[in-house]
Amino acid sequence: MNAIDLLIADHERVKALLTQLSESTERGVKKRTELLAKLEMEITLHTKLEEEILYPAFRKAGGKEQDIMYHEAKEEHRTVDSLVLPDLKQTDPSTTEFSGRVKVVKELLEHHIEEEESEMFPQAKKLLGKAQLEELGAEMEAMKAAYKKSLSAKPMAA
Repeated sequence: MNAIDLLIADHERVKALLTQLSESTERGVKKRTELLAKLEMEITLHTKLEEEILYPAFRKAGGKEQDIMYHEAKEEHRTVDSLVLPDLKQTDPSTTEFSGRVKVVKELLEHHIEEEESEMFPQAKKLLGKAQLEELGAEMEAMKAAYKKSLSAKPMAA
C-alpha cells in the first residue's frame, strides 16, 4: 500500500472514533474511556508515521512552500499531542466538559486531516512519485507492525 493510501485509511479510522466519541453521552463512561484509549493509540502511531517517514521525505523533495506546510502540520500535531489530548484524558468522561473538549479535538483533527488530504498529499504525490510512495508505505507498514507488537508485549496494568 502506498504511504498516502495508508495515511488516508488511518484518517478514516480516526474520524470514525471521533464521531463515536462525540455521539456518546455522559452516561457512557466506560465506552468513552475505551474510545479515548483507541483514539490516543491511533493518533500516536499515525503522528509517528507522518513525522518520521512522510513529512521528512515531503520536505526534502519540496521547496519553501513545502517547508512551511511541514512546520504547520508538525505544530498541529504538537497542539493535539501535548495540549488537547492530555487535557481530554484528564477530564471526567461523565461530564459535559468532556463533551465540549471532544468537540474541540474533533474540529482540530478534522481541520488537520482536511488540509493534509487537500493540500499536502496531492503535492506529495507529485513530488515523490509512485515508486517512492510505495517504499514509504512499506516502511510505514513495518513501523506499524513493530509498534503494535511492542504494545502487545507490554503487560497490561491491573
